[in-house]
Amino acid sequence: MVDRRLPRWSELSELARPRRPSGDATDRRLARAATVGDLREIARRRVPRAVFDYTDGAAGAEISLRRSREAFERLEFRPSVLRDVAVVDTSTAILGKPASLPFGFAPTGFTRLMNTEGEPAVGRVAERIGVPYALSTMGTTSLEALAGAAPGARRWFQLYLWRDREASQALVERARACGYEALVLTVDVPVAGPRLRDVRNGFTIPPALTLRTVANAAVHPRWWIDLLTTEPLEFASLQSWGGTVGELIDRVFEPSATVADVRALREDWPGRLVVKGVQSADDARAVVDAGADAVIVSNHGGRQLDRAPTPLEELPAVVSAVGDRAEVYLDGGVMDGADVVAAVALGARAVFVGRAYLYGLMAGGERGVQRVADILARDVARTLQLLGVRSIGELTPDRVRLRS
Repeated sequence: MVDRRLPRWSELSELARPRRPSGDATDRRLARAATVGDLREIARRRVPRAVFDYTDGAAGAEISLRRSREAFERLEFRPSVLRDVAVVDTSTAILGKPASLPFGFAPTGFTRLMNTEGEPAVGRVAERIGVPYALSTMGTTSLEALAGAAPGARRWFQLYLWRDREASQALVERARACGYEALVLTVDVPVAGPRLRDVRNGFTIPPALTLRTVANAAVHPRWWIDLLTTEPLEFASLQSWGGTVGELIDRVFEPSATVADVRALREDWPGRLVVKGVQSADDARAVVDAGADAVIVSNHGGRQLDRAPTPLEELPAVVSAVGDRAEVYLDGGVMDGADVVAAVALGARAVFVGRAYLYGLMAGGERGVQRVADILARDVARTLQLLGVRSIGELTPDRVRLRS
């Protein structure tokens, strides 16, 4: 039998500790998000379906996208105990310069679509936390405007080779004039991947006012009001376009680019050169031989060739092939700080996140991007402590393995 009694007020008062809610709805919404996955669910509810799917989706049956996440889920850490981890150092060097954390913000296209604060919001967060941010050729903010919005940020510019080589070269010259630190040449988009979610949603650039989108506006009025009461949504480096993203890529991008174009860009560009979209050790050797200072092992977030190699699984071979001559980065499937730590342990100098910060942007603009950065930074530090590792430099391949 259990003896029961009425609780004393003094006992109840100890339990009653109501939180004082923030007066700002965005702050309250973001405070509820403990993970990037939580922000993804908030984002899903706050933007039209076509916008969310443009960010969240991938090519074909999205097998590559799933495999990237599954690879991280197969990771097993190997911690050491009884180590002094009261203080850990999350800093590293990226392209020879200090970075406070071993990750950066990847280039993403049409970023103002997710939230009209767009690329400047991402740049300002990158500036505050001390990591690189790569502005996309397909971005909705110009090279000059980003430089003005985040003058102290480590700004990189992601470049696609166009059929119109003079226009492509003009972008390189503008990046040089604006003080961009590095070019990120993306080489895995000779033609557009089959983005089936976009096809099924009838998604175009800019979004068209169809019966479907008008009906969706009733569910997401805030997003539409924000879109229609700010500057027109358009590519900053391209002329206005009224078709699908795939049609634009097939019309503008150069499908006949070769390693010779990497060599030519190396001769023209005085800064650091990063090649993104490397998916094999052989290709990594070829672009490093052509002058690349770094490579990003990437399958474009699964948005190009479905069933492409999984970046995390290819990473050790690429590091073995070129890691003594160039820095090796990874992107694809990174959703928390433990993923970041695992990739670095397997040999990456850093990782680049794209979808993760876009979920934050959709959930709460610049504050949402900052929330993503805070979550990743917290996770990186805690994972180091639980591994028994005091700094990023102490991460080695014996700390992690991919379970079969």
